[in-house]
Amino acid sequence: MAATTGPILAIGTITILNQTVFHKQPMDWLIPIATGAACAGFALLEQGAPQAARMAAYTALVAVLFTRINGVPSPTESFVSWWNAGPGK
Repeated sequence: MAATTGPILAIGTITILNQTVFHKQPMDWLIPIATGAACAGFALLEQGAPQAARMAAYTALVAVLFTRINGVPSPTESFVSWWNAGPGK
């Protein structure tokens, strides 16, 4: 398995969980399809420029944590809201 597969799969998983589980949005099936395509693309890119591919994958992972998608708060915003709500709220 390529070294970039883990971060790319994490991006897809975080996006799906944030939208469907935490914000009750309908499942967007383009996310898993795009995640699979991105894994394949990054695996190919890793053959020619391994360091650049890994750096881009981890940069994308950090970026997805702070990006709103379709008006849904970012995963970081969701976490902060959950944290500030306190126990039992």
